[in-house]
Amino acid sequence: MGLGIRPFEHGLHDLGAGAYAWIQPDGGWGWSNAGLIVDGDESLLVDTLFDVPLTQRMLDAMRDAEPGATRHIEYLVNTHANGDHCNGNELVADATIISSEACLEELAEENPEMMQNLIDSAPDMGEVGEFFLHCFSAFDFRNINRALPNKTFTDGMDITVGDKAVHLEQVGPAHTAGDVLAYVPGDRIVFTGDILFVEGHPIIWAGPIQNWIDACDYMTGLDVDVVVPGHGPVTDKKGVAAVRGYLTYVRDEAKKRYDAGLDIFDAAMDISMSDYDSWGDGERIVVNVATLYREFSSDPTPPNVVELFGMMAKIHKDRRA
Repeated sequence: MGLGIRPFEHGLHDLGAGAYAWIQPDGGWGWSNAGLIVDGDESLLVDTLFDVPLTQRMLDAMRDAEPGATRHIEYLVNTHANGDHCNGNELVADATIISSEACLEELAEENPEMMQNLIDSAPDMGEVGEFFLHCFSAFDFRNINRALPNKTFTDGMDITVGDKAVHLEQVGPAHTAGDVLAYVPGDRIVFTGDILFVEGHPIIWAGPIQNWIDACDYMTGLDVDVVVPGHGPVTDKKGVAAVRGYLTYVRDEAKKRYDAGLDIFDAAMDISMSDYDSWGDGERIVVNVATLYREFSSDPTPPNVVELFGMMAKIHKDRRA
């Protein structure tokens, strides 16, 4: 039984009361979701997409649905620094662009041009290049002039869109350094960014994992009926519980293997993921184990992303063989 409460179909989903979700199946690498909150003639956009053409198509659909409120989008909230949630910012550059302070700091290290260079070089990169193209070749990273957030906060921030209250809550570092949730209490909706991957393996780039578990508990305590994840179908608190269960399971299983002295790759391959066979992007388990191992050992060294992509590429290729 799936975790979605609405059909997992591409496009704009009217959630009622001036709330919308832009959904992109299959929810895998780069295929992120976004949201729109409207009241009267004012609007707030939650995230942009991985490239400018994708973001333009989304904005066109939103303007068709809410022409008055989206003629000028007052606010854009970037939930975190990954490019699939902010590379289209330039199309709403005249908005007040809001993020956590940590997200803005991390954005300095995000480089769309580097992504395009990697795609161009991928045919000469062997197994890793093949995997990189599998993940990202559908996107156009050329000529992105990403507009950065111009208003930041720590902990929490309240915004009013028309007469509608929106609460932003920083729950990172978790998936990334500065993850933010956008909660609309009047609509009983929360937009989660990548704190939720629904029916896909989450990926723990930053940690600590307890912050992510705490974020799930925070969402469970909210008065919400609808949960819009960063990837995957629109869900409810069942989707939150499923991600929390995944995180605690992987944490506990990784700790057993860390204590037993297994290396990262062997530990990742040894953990049974049978309960998550239907979830996409299973190769991410190796990133999650690597982050947990750094946490267990109190190792402050940043992750070696190239090395991690190499391990994911190997798992992906072996599972397709």
